[in-house]
Amino acid sequence: MVKKASSGLQLSDEDLEMLNSPLGLKMLLADKKTNVEKALRLVKSEITFRELQAEVIKLQNWVIEKNKKVVIIFEGRDAAGKGGAIRRVTEHINPRQYRIVALPKPTTEEEGQWYFQRYVNQLPKPGEMVFFDRSWYNRAIVEPVNGFCTKAQYQSFMSQVNSFENMIMDSGIFLIKFYFSISKEEQALRFKQIQSDPLRRWKMTDVDRRAQELWDQYTAFKLKMFEHTNLKTSPWVIIEADKKIEARLKALQYMINFIPYEA
Repeated sequence: MVKKASSGLQLSDEDLEMLNSPLGLKMLLADKKTNVEKALRLVKSEITFRELQAEVIKLQNWVIEKNKKVVIIFEGRDAAGKGGAIRRVTEHINPRQYRIVALPKPTTEEEGQWYFQRYVNQLPKPGEMVFFDRSWYNRAIVEPVNGFCTKAQYQSFMSQVNSFENMIMDSGIFLIKFYFSISKEEQALRFKQIQSDPLRRWKMTDVDRRAQELWDQYTAFKLKMFEHTNLKTSPWVIIEADKKIEARLKALQYMINFIPYEA
């Protein structure tokens, strides 16, 4: 049976049941002005999230029981939604068996080490999943664009990174590389929203403030990174991220499809 809402939207009995659920009512009341179509879309997305998150719990249980090791890299421009995606992926899994790694600027001691050393120190132990909110690929884009590394350091990284990842995978680690891709206009909008929010304003860094100005340079180094490091054994999974919900769902779905866990 299909019923027509006052807005002209065609609603089935199933749609009405969703909207009358606690989740549906929450979505309907989320905005000052009720938007039935938006609320229904969000309810359906949330139901899909929960289904996929339940699968991620099964995936993690398999990782724990079989002593597997998983590394998932989240890369992308500033404000691309990497952190939000990681939060949805890890929302309901066992917090004792995963880590989120977002390394700060290297210390003086770390600057004197092999570049990959501090990332090696963060790799998972058996039965653990590690999520990198930015990774060793800082040296592929962010560092050369902003002058944080020399040309020689950049070239050294590019000559070693594929071998490094092969060693990771040869050690039995499942490796997924996500790149969250947003448009210049969407990045500008998100920066504006962050700057106007007193609870999130702290997130803006000097690097963020220059990101729009250096957009083309970021693009050039991004393309070089893809060309050199998008391998059959460790491909880049490019996620169109202008729509946050869709991007997060795609990341969850890819994880479930890629890792051969047993339910």
